[in-house]
Amino acid sequence: MEQPSNEITSPLLYRKEDDNVEVTNVGHHSGEQSSPEEGGSFHENSPIEQVALTVPTTDDPSLPVLTFRMWVLGMLSCVLLSFLNQFFWYRTEPLSITAISAQIAVVPLGQVMASKITNRVFFKGKRWEFSLNPGPFNVKEHVLITIFANSGAGTVYAIHIVTAVKIFYHKHMSFFVAFLVIITTQ
Repeated sequence: MEQPSNEITSPLLYRKEDDNVEVTNVGHHSGEQSSPEEGGSFHENSPIEQVALTVPTTDDPSLPVLTFRMWVLGMLSCVLLSFLNQFFWYRTEPLSITAISAQIAVVPLGQVMASKITNRVFFKGKRWEFSLNPGPFNVKEHVLITIFANSGAGTVYAIHIVTAVKIFYHKHMSFFVAFLVIITTQ
């Protein structure tokens, strides 16, 4: 049976493990799969060609993840987005700054930090050996910084309650009580 011409389908793309060249298109939208070429193991790739060509199917475990850059830029983006979004929330037309802004901004900052921070190894030969700059800024650090930014991009839900009590009811709410309300409802 023929497919309607207006339906968009894309076959699964397979790649060899030893090279990143597309070997064959296999599979059909009906679920049947033809086997990959003989000789060598294959990894299933994305059905979207642009993604399949740019995103690797394997992980590089040698890339450092929990680096000084990741912690500094992640915490900074989380705190900054949280503060700015909460600050602008009180406007009549609130301005919302999304995590995509931080995601774009941290790439040049991470690259600058990678080029300027010292490569010196602290506590060399000891159990707590570390370096502030283990290598170039990488995609894993970028992903974790984006997760940090996403966690700070939203506003605090219970701030409505704290604001209403102070403005409309003219009651003083101590910091501890306001903090307790916000933490228990977040």
